Amino acid sequence: MARASLAAADPSDRPELALASARKGAADLDAVRKAAAGCRACDLWARATQTVFGSGPVPARLMLVGEQPGNDEDIKGEPFVGPSGDVLSRALDEAGIDRERAFVTNVVKHFKWKPTPGGKRRLHEKPNKAEVGACLPWVQTELELVRPEALVLLGATALGALAGPGFSVMRDRGRALDLPHARLVATTVHPSSILRAGAGREAAYLAFVADLRFVGRWLERPQTASA
Repeated sequence: MARASLAAADPSDRPELALASARKGAADLDAVRKAAAGCRACDLWARATQTVFGSGPVPARLMLVGEQPGNDEDIKGEPFVGPSGDVLSRALDEAGIDRERAFVTNVVKHFKWKPTPGGKRRLHEKPNKAEVGACLPWVQTELELVRPEALVLLGATALGALAGPGFSVMRDRGRALDLPHARLVATTVHPSSILRAGAGREAAYLAFVADLRFVGRWLERPQTASA
């Protein structure tokens, strides 16, 4: 499908059409982002402010995938710009990874939330299987376009969506996973879990940095023809 046609396609069909176009080399990130802005493949768009698509260089050696945008991301239209994003940026810096050179995104592109009882705050609500499945072609399209050497799956939703049920974040974190999406695929916790860790926050953060350092060391390894 031509780039100009994606945004004109039926809103519920756009995720699959975008993926097919990317696989044929017939779509770029700008065209896909514009098409995603009007996506209606699930009902989450109705209560979200906007679609929050991935951000970063294309192509990129490193791609990080989380669950869904939060309140700040929903308002600003960029991924990982709230408190979780602050944790991620600090941890990447400590791991020796330049966030500006990474592509960051989420599996689900709209903020799913519920109101606080008697208040105006919007609380994160975990997307269900159908919502994740409806959005999955968007992140698969991003993978086609970004073509990362290293892919980091942040948290259980991202890991389950792109790796399937045979993997566990806590069991498999900080090591290479046998998955086809990139030359290195790794998983670690979502940075939001560190904010919820209470008295264990410092230990959780240090373990998160250690997982990212594993990825950083892999990216810094000498490049060889067979690597």
